[in-house]
Amino acid sequence: MTAPTQGAPTPQEENHSAEENDVTGATVWLTGLPSAGKTTIAYALADRLRAAGRRVEVLDGDEIREFLSAGLGFSREDRHTNVQRIAFVAELLASHGVLALVPVIAPYADSRDAVRKRHQAAGTTYVEVHVATPVDVCSVRDVKGLYAKQAAGEISGLTGVDDPYEEPEAPDLRIESQDQTVQESAAALHALLTERGLA
Repeated sequence: MTAPTQGAPTPQEENHSAEENDVTGATVWLTGLPSAGKTTIAYALADRLRAAGRRVEVLDGDEIREFLSAGLGFSREDRHTNVQRIAFVAELLASHGVLALVPVIAPYADSRDAVRKRHQAAGTTYVEVHVATPVDVCSVRDVKGLYAKQAAGEISGLTGVDDPYEEPEAPDLRIESQDQTVQESAAALHALLTERGLA
């Protein structure tokens, strides 16, 4: 019996590597208005997935703005650039077996279409979730005080108020967060991912 060459993987190691490579990554993009609940749902889902041993990263829109897209404004062009940068990172993670949860507004349909096409071209799974909380509910929640600032004239260009939000026509899942708890919303998304072999 010939001993394995030094440095070559043993059959057991090869099997382990194959199992790791079989883990399907995906980008799960949660789009919706400011204060719709996107980030809260994403973190609740991440906790649930990690508890089951899944590799997960949440690409928080505010953190991306601070570290990856610093210097970009909120013009249509800058918003598009920001979304495409996030899509690049998400697809890279997903291609390595990570579930990338992306709670980012992405207000324009053409930007979201470009994200989907990037993933399709790479053969990487992409799931679009519309957190379809109505603007009147979001403005009451007003987690970051943006709606109050807009109403006071301190800011302009607020998505869904004085800047457009183009709703997805056919998302993979639509969540009505005003009608259920955060955990129920996360469970609905978890059920979809399980159904598709991603959770």
